[in-house]
Amino acid sequence: PSGSPSTLWRLSEFEQHYRSRITEAGGVGSSMLMSGQLLGEIDNLERRQCDRNVVEVIAACRRSQGAALVFLRLDELVWPITLFPSEGIYHSRHDLLQAFGQTPLNLSVMAVEPANIAPPALHVRERGEQAEYFRPLHPALWQLALCSPTRGLLREIGGPAAYRALRSLASDRLQAPGALGPAAERLHREAASLRHIAQWPGMSVERGVRLLNALYLTSNLMVSRSHPLARAEPSLTGRPRPAGSA
Repeated sequence: PSGSPSTLWRLSEFEQHYRSRITEAGGVGSSMLMSGQLLGEIDNLERRQCDRNVVEVIAACRRSQGAALVFLRLDELVWPITLFPSEGIYHSRHDLLQAFGQTPLNLSVMAVEPANIAPPALHVRERGEQAEYFRPLHPALWQLALCSPTRGLLREIGGPAAYRALRSLASDRLQAPGALGPAAERLHREAASLRHIAQWPGMSVERGVRLLNALYLTSNLMVSRSHPLARAEPSLTGRPRPAGSA
């Protein structure tokens, strides 16, 4: 339904085209082109009712290393972006770093499909006519984790744990707004649970969740279940989460 990956859709137009396509094909139709692992990840998100959650979906793409065309909804617009986790790039006519910023937005996932373009070889990417539309993936994942709505920590890093950042943000050329920057640097120097991070200056449980999810998506998070500082994960309301919940 994307037509060209370069265009933004009006929500009403996207829903009409997508509904028409599913009706004609009796389903999305192109799912066989998606990797089996990514299909399983998406099915699992649907069962957990997390398939609209931006952070959960891009985490699934990251785990499976499968290329995918993801349709992001922001208010009344739908943004198609193609993720290539194995190559560390994404394709979009629109730079997500400039478009979304780092403040919380009403972002959600409308649909996930197999990538309809192939990642170019590096030498082609550097001088091809669409080279400017292939962008580094990690900064985009960082940005999306910081500005997307959150329901808590990703399942694979949640629960009783202590966390530590493997690298400084400066080494990855990433920035975090407000108290998140100092918290990320402190987490690079010392381990802490989410409960402790939420008590640092300017932080909260929600900000701690955004930071830890963002560090995980950029492969910059060490999770320890046996560390002396490991604590049960608090919910966004401040109440402890039941063991094993996501």
